[in-house]
Amino acid sequence: MQAWRNLGATVQYLIVAAVAVLMAFPFYWMATSALKTNDEIWQFPPTFWPHEPLWHNFREAWVAAPFAQYMFNSIFVAATIVLIQVFNSGMMAYALTHMKFRLKGIFAAAILIGYMIPSTAVYLPGYVILGKLQLLDSYAGLILSNCVSVFSIFLIRQAFLQISHEMIEAGRIDGASHSRILWTILLPLTRSSFAVLALITFIEQYNNYFWPMLITKDPNLQLVSAGLRSFFVEGGAYGLKWPLIMAASAFTIAPLLVLFVLTQKTIIRSVNLTAGSSKG
Repeated sequence: MQAWRNLGATVQYLIVAAVAVLMAFPFYWMATSALKTNDEIWQFPPTFWPHEPLWHNFREAWVAAPFAQYMFNSIFVAATIVLIQVFNSGMMAYALTHMKFRLKGIFAAAILIGYMIPSTAVYLPGYVILGKLQLLDSYAGLILSNCVSVFSIFLIRQAFLQISHEMIEAGRIDGASHSRILWTILLPLTRSSFAVLALITFIEQYNNYFWPMLITKDPNLQLVSAGLRSFFVEGGAYGLKWPLIMAASAFTIAPLLVLFVLTQKTIIRSVNLTAGSSKG
């Protein structure tokens, strides 16, 4: 019986390893293609490593377009939006789960309905509002137009619902204010959800393309996605310089890979702690 269990565990590990390799292969192919010549990329059968790695392709791609500005814009806008969404989503979710006020049910239903509305449906009214506020073509417009997310509120609300209400009542009996209960009791217990929220929001805003292109015209305000497109058209010569395009794609996703590596242990550890607190 034990042998069958060991065999089943081994098969599961092999399947997980195979899936991991399959998921990581496109990133490996992108990085190695950045080191090849254009002919090597298109040769058949393909090579998994260049004959002579051309490391200078990364330098040429970096100086061919203002990628430093593009990445700064994306990181700054995405990080600011993450901070604002963590703050307002936490307060909104707390109000919906642990506060009593009139029309609470209707308000929660309105949020759920808003979650079902596609984002493209609000582009036109959002553009008009930003225009009247004179926030088009600015960092403020990029940030304020994304500082509230129905998905973020819904995610944190679901996390708060998993916390025992007796813990909140104990905090109130001890004289803790709403803000103290939120940030010193609920936040530590649900930090896995906040970590997931921060990761998803950062990736979404870092890669955001259509909306920033709609409300900004200044090249100095372009985010990474728009910058890559501009580079594909200009520096990449409409796909004729694939090594440079692959190199640009590789170093622009580097911040996302670093963020994932830094947060994966926190997410796993926090999930275990949350599960333990729920059982206790």
